[in-house]
Amino acid sequence: MNEKQEKDSLEKNTLGGRISRYSRVSGTMAGLAAKLAGERYLGIKIEREEHAQKLVMALGNLKGPLMKVGQILATIPEALPPEYAQAMQELQSNAPAMGWPFVRRRMRAELGPDWEKRFKSFGHEAAAAASLGQVHKAVTLDGKDVACKLQYPDMQAAIDADLNQLRMIFSIYETYDKTIQTSQIHTELAERLREELDYAREAKHCKLYAHMLQDETNVHVPEVIDELSTDRLLTATWLEGKKILDFKEADTKTRNTLAMNMFRAWYVPLYGYGIIHGDPHPGNYTVRPDLSVNLLDFGCIRVFPPKFIGGVIDLYNALRTNDTALSVHAYETWGFKNLNKEQVETLNIWAHFLYAPVLEDKIRPIGEVTNGIYGKETVEKVHTQLRKTGTIQVPREFVFMDRAALGLGSVFLHLKSQINWHRVFNELISGFDVKKIQQKQDAALEKFKIPA
Repeated sequence: MNEKQEKDSLEKNTLGGRISRYSRVSGTMAGLAAKLAGERYLGIKIEREEHAQKLVMALGNLKGPLMKVGQILATIPEALPPEYAQAMQELQSNAPAMGWPFVRRRMRAELGPDWEKRFKSFGHEAAAAASLGQVHKAVTLDGKDVACKLQYPDMQAAIDADLNQLRMIFSIYETYDKTIQTSQIHTELAERLREELDYAREAKHCKLYAHMLQDETNVHVPEVIDELSTDRLLTATWLEGKKILDFKEADTKTRNTLAMNMFRAWYVPLYGYGIIHGDPHPGNYTVRPDLSVNLLDFGCIRVFPPKFIGGVIDLYNALRTNDTALSVHAYETWGFKNLNKEQVETLNIWAHFLYAPVLEDKIRPIGEVTNGIYGKETVEKVHTQLRKTGTIQVPREFVFMDRAALGLGSVFLHLKSQINWHRVFNELISGFDVKKIQQKQDAALEKFKIPA
C-alpha cells in the first residue's frame, strides 16, 4: 500500500465505515428514542435516571463525537429530558487510547515512511486520549518538546452516523415536547464538529488565539510546528502544567487568581474580537507554577458577528435597568423571532441566572450548585414556564455561548472563587464598539486565512 492509499484508508468515509458506526451507535441512541416514545405513546413507564446512566456508560465506550455532543447538550436548557442532560454532564473524554500500530500507521500516512527520522524521540504511549484523537509527546530534531495530536481513523463516518442518530433523538423528543425546537442546535453542532476534524484549521485557530492573547501575560498558547502538521496531525509546543481541579483546596488568593486568569483567557477574545473558545472542558487547559494558564485545544472556536456580542451587552444593560424593550432587542439580535411577552419574561429568568454574578457590584461566588448541577433549579423553572408560552426556536449562535458560560461557571464553582465579577465585566466591555470589533475581527481572520 502506497502513502496515498494508506492515508485514504484511514480517512475514507466509506459505506462500510458508516454502517459499522450505525450498528454500534444506533442500539444506544435508538434505545433512548424507543423508551421515550414508549413512555409517551404507550404509557410505558421507565426509570429515566437508571436508563440515562446506562446510556452514558454506552456512549463513554465509543470514540467519536457523541461524548462531546452529550456534554454540549447537557448545557442547553431542555434540549434533552433533564434526567438525560444530568447524566450526560458526567461524560468525560477519557476513552482508552489506540495502540502503537495505529500511531505508526497514522504518522506514516501524514509525514511519510521516514517520519520517525523527523523526531529525536516519539512517545509510544499516548499522553492523553480524547473523543476525536489522542496526543503523544515527542521531541523535535532541534530539541523542542512537542505535543502531536493524531486523529482517530474514520472520524468523518463517525460524525455522520452520530449526527444522524442525534437528529432522530431530537425529532422524537419534539413530537411530545415542543418547548424547544432543536433544528438550529443540530445545525450548529454539525458544523462545529466537522470543523474539529480539520487540524489545518485548528492550527490557524491556535495562531489566532496567540495573536488575540498576546498581551495577556497570564495566558499561554502553544506554538504550531507547521512542518510537522497536516490536516489530520497537529504538532505544537508542549506546555507543561497541572490540572486546574488540583487547586480546589488551595488558598483563597490562589483560587481567585486562577479564576481571573481563566476569565480573561475566554472573554478577552470574545469582547475584543467577537470570538470564543467553545469547549471549556477541564482537559483543555492546565496551570503553570506561577498560576498562569495554558490553553491547549482549538478545535471548537466560534466566530460571532460583532452585533451578536453587542446583543450580549444590551441584554446586560436591559436586565440592569429592567428595560423590557432593550431585552427584546437583544434577543432579536441573537436571532430569536416572534417572541411573545411571556416568552421574553421566561427567557429573562434564564438571563438573570447567567448574568447574576455581573449584575451585583460586590465580591461573590459565581453561583450555587443544586444536586451537583449548576443551574438545575433555573433550568427546571424555565422549562415549566416555556411549556405554557409556546415553542421557541433556539438560535444556533446561542449553543456555544451558553456552553462557555456554564462551563466556565462550573470551573469557578469548583475553585470556590470569590470575585467582584461586576467590576471585572464592566472593565472588559468598557468602550465596546461593534464597528471597531468588526474591523479587528476582519483583520485577524484575514491575517490567519480563516473563513468568517
